[in-house]
Amino acid sequence: MSKITDRVAELAKPVVEDEGCTLWDVEYVREAGSWYLRLFIDKEGGVGIEDCERISRRMDPILDEADPIPDSYVFEVGSAGAERELKRPDDFRQFMGHEVELRCYQPVNGNKSFVGTLSGYEDGAVTITSGKENRSFDKSQIAQVRLHVTF
Repeated sequence: MSKITDRVAELAKPVVEDEGCTLWDVEYVREAGSWYLRLFIDKEGGVGIEDCERISRRMDPILDEADPIPDSYVFEVGSAGAERELKRPDDFRQFMGHEVELRCYQPVNGNKSFVGTLSGYEDGAVTITSGKENRSFDKSQIAQVRLHVTF
């Protein structure tokens, strides 16, 4: 499946950038019996519905021509969102010093979810700071890291 998302990212990146946005992620998942191909985009100042529509319209014929997915699927373009997931080393570098929520596969000291400031990242290991306490998590413990927004 990663080959599909890699191929779609390759096709989408020039289109997304030509529209003044950046490609945040590509997702190909099965939900409720249907396959979904999703492009998540970002832009300084925020992504609008017009950005998503333009990119979607431009990508349709490209995806039809390249045919990277043999089965039928639903194609969506959306914003990476305020609480976007951090996956790649560059994501962690970009948001160093920002508040994140880290979720673990198994409880650590009785908790599976931790909120703090992203203060370190190395080879998949993440350190967050909450108050004066630093907590480090090994890559194998981490299920997900997302930006955390407090309203």
